[in-house]
Amino acid sequence: MKTETLNETDAIDDEIARLFQRRMELAGEGAPDIQDRIDAPARERATLARVTAAADPKMLRDTCVLFNTIFGLANARRRAAAAGESPIVASICRTAFAHKPFPDRAVVACPGAEGSYAQQAASLMFPVPTILYFAGFESVFEAVEKGLCPYGILPIENTAAGSVAQVYDLMVRHRFHIVRSVNVKVDHVLLGKRGAKLADIREIASHPHALAQCGAFLKNHPAIRAIPESNTAVAARELAKDAPATRAVIASRRCAGLYGLDVLAERIADAAFNYTRFICISREMEITPDADRFSIMLSLPHRPGALSGIIAKFAAAGVNLTKLESRPIPGMDFEFRFTFEFESSPMNPDVLALLSELSSDPEIEGLTFLGAYA
Repeated sequence: MKTETLNETDAIDDEIARLFQRRMELAGEGAPDIQDRIDAPARERATLARVTAAADPKMLRDTCVLFNTIFGLANARRRAAAAGESPIVASICRTAFAHKPFPDRAVVACPGAEGSYAQQAASLMFPVPTILYFAGFESVFEAVEKGLCPYGILPIENTAAGSVAQVYDLMVRHRFHIVRSVNVKVDHVLLGKRGAKLADIREIASHPHALAQCGAFLKNHPAIRAIPESNTAVAARELAKDAPATRAVIASRRCAGLYGLDVLAERIADAAFNYTRFICISREMEITPDADRFSIMLSLPHRPGALSGIIAKFAAAGVNLTKLESRPIPGMDFEFRFTFEFESSPMNPDVLALLSELSSDPEIEGLTFLGAYA
C-alpha cells in the first residue's frame, strides 16, 4: 500500500473507534422502558434501510452484518445497565471468593469398571479417590445429583473421535456443575483370552468411541465384526469371564494385567496423538483458585445471525472460545442448544459483564452456567 493510503486508512479507523465509543455511551444512558423495547426492532430495521439505501449493492450484506453487530452490542450494554449484576454472576463471585481448594480425597462415581480410562482420570484428579463404578453415563449423573457421590467423572471429547454426544445430551436433563477437567492419554491395545491368536479372532468388542478410534485396524481385518459395548474395561472384564476365545476387546494395557488377558496387537489406534478429555462434576458449584475455563449452555432463536451475534459478544469481551458444541433439541424442528467453553479467570470483570448481558437477553433461552474450573 502507498503511504497516503495507509494514512487515510488509519484516520478512518480512528474515526470509527471514536464514533463506536460514543454509540456505546449513548446506549448505556438510561434504563429502557417497555415502549423502548417494543420500538427497538422497528428502529433497527429503519436504520438498516437508511444506511444501506446509498450503499454499493456489493456491500449490502457486509453493511447489514456490521450494523446488526452494533445493534447487538448496544442492546446488551443497555440491558446490562438496567439489570445490574445477575444471580449467576453473584453466585460465581461468592463461590470464587471462598478460595476453596480442590480436595485430595473423595468418593467418585465412574462409568465402567477398574482399568477404564475414566478410572485413570479419577486417579489423576484425586490423589486418594474412593471410586464407585456405574453402568453408564446417566447413572454417574444420577449418583451425583442424588448425593450418593460428591463427584463424578465423565468423558466429554476425544482428539480422534470428537465429542461424546451422549454426555452433552444428558447435560440438559441433570443438575450439576463442572469443577475440574483433565486430558488422559489413550493407548488402545487388542486383548484376547490367554493363548488366543489374532488370526482366530472373529469379533472385537469395545465402547463405540474406542471402535471409531481404531477404524483403520478394523478395516484391515474385514472378517472381524465390531460389537459396541458400554465401556472398554467392562468389555475386558466380560471377556475374561465367559466370552468365546474368538472374541477380543479394545481396551487399555492395564486391563491385560487386571483381567488376565493377552495383548494380541499394540498401537492399534488411528492416531498416535490420542487423548480423551474428562470432566469432574459436582452437584454444588465449586470454583477453585486455579480456575481458568468457563462452560455455559444456552438456546438461541432459529434465525440468521443469532449465533454470530453471540460470538461477536465474546470477541468484544476479548474472550477466547475453545469449544462450541451444538445439539438438537428433542421435539423441536431445527432448534439447537449450544455449549460454549472459553478461557477466563472467574473474576474477569469483562466476562462477568458478558454473563450479565447474556442473562438479561430476552432472545436467549435457558442460559445455564455449567462451571468455572481448572
